Amino acid sequence: MLNFKKVEDLQQYLEDVKQKRRSIGFIPTMGALHDGHLSLIKRAKEETSCVVVCIFVNPTQFNDTADLDKYPRTIANDILQLTSVETDVLFFPDVEEVYPKGLNTKLELDFGQLATVMEGEFRPGHFDGMAQVVNRLLEIVKPNKLFMGQKDFQQAAIVRSMLKQTESNTELIICPIVREMDGLAMSSRNVRLTTENRKNAPKISKLLIELGTKIKRENFDKLKEEFAKEINSLPEFKLEYIDIVDGITLQSVDAYDDSDFIVVCIATWAGKIRLIDNYILKENQD
Repeated sequence: MLNFKKVEDLQQYLEDVKQKRRSIGFIPTMGALHDGHLSLIKRAKEETSCVVVCIFVNPTQFNDTADLDKYPRTIANDILQLTSVETDVLFFPDVEEVYPKGLNTKLELDFGQLATVMEGEFRPGHFDGMAQVVNRLLEIVKPNKLFMGQKDFQQAAIVRSMLKQTESNTELIICPIVREMDGLAMSSRNVRLTTENRKNAPKISKLLIELGTKIKRENFDKLKEEFAKEINSLPEFKLEYIDIVDGITLQSVDAYDDSDFIVVCIATWAGKIRLIDNYILKENQD
């Protein structure tokens, strides 16, 4: 695996890759890698010739500086994991490389209601920072395909919109959620859960699956109320939101026949740790 910290060095290498007509797959991460990230790399290796992984803890997408400070930095272990799946290139830049002085990296895009619901309501400014860094990294790497995980469903929807608005040639590939054996969606935050909260956290996915079995016969508002009641009954758990939305517009839907692509998205606090998850209830995009 080749390691690059400088934009210029990475771009020189990737230019040679492109001249050899090899395709580039790109996975942007903030490190603290787990099997969910590795699944993206494996998918990228199947579909592209050269896989580039970026590890960069982006300061512009944290609306809470305390959360930024607490974000785990585990670069030594990350490198071991990347090597284990034969990653081709690691890009590990400093902030000054991604946001050099004198370069305006801010995006003037309108994401409309995609960015104001769910995560957008509770994490103001998060998606502006996320889109800014993803766009900047795409400008640096210029990949053929961008691989992202379904767990951050709203993030992927906004990146899809960004690619369309910027008329990017990069194709977005959304990969399924990878879960622990007990069903908990993999996240770098999981290791920060208390023993008791970690024991109760798999209830989230079980309730999502249960909700999915009822969507054809029960009122959506009732389903959301039942879900909230169950989550809030767990010690130290407090649901922040649950919404059943159209998978493209992210606007709420009221009934099964209202959309061909329906997703339930949630965020909950487990003590001091915030967890997100989602479950595709209906997918027929033909």
